[in-house]
Amino acid sequence: MDAKATAIGCDHSVAPTADDYYTLKRYEAFRAAADYVAGALAAQPSVRRVALFGSVASEPSSESGRRRGGLLHEPKDVDLAVWLDRVGELDNLRRLSAKALQRLWHEKELGVAHHQVDIFLLDATGRYVGRLCHFNHCPKHKPACQVERCGEVPFLQQHDAFDFDVTHSLRCDRIRVLFERR
Repeated sequence: MDAKATAIGCDHSVAPTADDYYTLKRYEAFRAAADYVAGALAAQPSVRRVALFGSVASEPSSESGRRRGGLLHEPKDVDLAVWLDRVGELDNLRRLSAKALQRLWHEKELGVAHHQVDIFLLDATGRYVGRLCHFNHCPKHKPACQVERCGEVPFLQQHDAFDFDVTHSLRCDRIRVLFERR
């Protein structure tokens, strides 16, 4: 049995392709980014919990279809859910996240851009309130900032016609908790 196939949790009779090698490296970089950002956000007293969800939270799996032809699913970004005691000081969270990604590059030479880490913010009750904005000003006066309620709380980004299904996306079996304040 191929050790790499076992490690990635795919069909053990098929070894990963050369293309899969780069996809696995991407998973590695994205998971490291999640850990670094979660560690940085944990320094903020209002952060209660950070969890990784989405494709990076699970083991890589093969895609079917003409375009990918059985190659491993290639993740596009890191999805983090962050529960906050109070929704404020978001500029500080934005800066902590960016510095964590810079540290990841300097320490491990793993490059993940700030816009590849989507931080979904939830209040203390677990209700989705928006995403952490990546822009360095709020409002930035970009088209993305023109969405209703975007920037009412500085650096709290809203997306037009976006409905985040917290119950489905953040089920216990679909997330990896990276930090939880006791």
